[in-house]
Amino acid sequence: MKKTIFILSMIFAVLTAAARVSVVSQIDPIEILVGEQATVTLNVTIKKGQKLMFPDIQPSRFIVPGVEVVEVSSADTSSLDNDMISVSKRYTITSFDEKLYYLPPMQVVVDGKKYVSRNLALKVLTIPVDTLHSNQFFPPDDVQNPPFMLSEWRGPFWLSIAFVICLAVIAYLFVCLRNRKPIIPAVRFTKRVLPHKRALDAIDRIKESKMSNSEDQKTYYTQLTDTLRKYIEERFGFNAMEMTTTEIIENLRQAGDSKMTDELKQLFTTADLVKFARHSALINENDANLLHAIEFINTTKTDDNIQMEERVKPALTQQQVQSMRARTVIKYVLVCVSVIAVAVIIYVAYHLYMLLM
Repeated sequence: MKKTIFILSMIFAVLTAAARVSVVSQIDPIEILVGEQATVTLNVTIKKGQKLMFPDIQPSRFIVPGVEVVEVSSADTSSLDNDMISVSKRYTITSFDEKLYYLPPMQVVVDGKKYVSRNLALKVLTIPVDTLHSNQFFPPDDVQNPPFMLSEWRGPFWLSIAFVICLAVIAYLFVCLRNRKPIIPAVRFTKRVLPHKRALDAIDRIKESKMSNSEDQKTYYTQLTDTLRKYIEERFGFNAMEMTTTEIIENLRQAGDSKMTDELKQLFTTADLVKFARHSALINENDANLLHAIEFINTTKTDDNIQMEERVKPALTQQQVQSMRARTVIKYVLVCVSVIAVAVIIYVAYHLYMLLM
């Protein structure tokens, strides 16, 4: 009796475990036209932890002759109650022959045991052809334009807005540039006083002041030598104001005779003694040095007939300088914005051409 109960219990347990595995297949749709596709869904319900193997069906193969597998999806798993899970796969199939196809049951393996689904059927139909009016036919349709997609036109739209903004900025900059008229300083040319005339006029003022007879010989010789230094600098082109007596004489000897430079050297030497060594020169010595200075200027002066003109450029005010700088900045910004506007309109035109082709 106990042995019988044990055997029945085992049979019941096996049947219960087997009953928990469920294999369900379905097809949608069951009727298709030649070349259309249908989907076969294979759903297997098993207990968590059980090992499941789906049938080895690969794309581009035939389930049955005439029915081809187009695509096989990956397994999709979802949880159920009582520690069960549902695993499903989808097989996309098609056919190009008109026929009613019998699809055999699909076999799966769960923990080494085979289970099969129910069999399915697929009906493939052809497109009806009017055989009674075979002389009536219609040409193929023209190539249809693709549908309007906002995403394709979004870029050109916003770039067009940017182009309009650039045009507004360019117009504004033009107005600013027109209001800020260019400042052209009026350059004038004036006759320049020749160096020897300027020097002789200064010596005449020294003579009129009668400083050669005064006791302030230091001021007398300072004014006399400064006048000669300025004349030498303008006439011979070297910086005599910053040179010593020896340097001045050395440079003059390269441009004149020795007698002229010797007399000038004596004048500068006397001036240095008076200014720095507190030497007191005689009145006739002062007059002689004055005459030496006049003789040196007359000997080395340029031609009086030479017309010398000086280019005088008036100084600009701070406001005028700022206005000129602002005008320059506006020009640069105007050029940059114009280049950007041209680039944007070229890109938009090209993009529109590609969209409308």
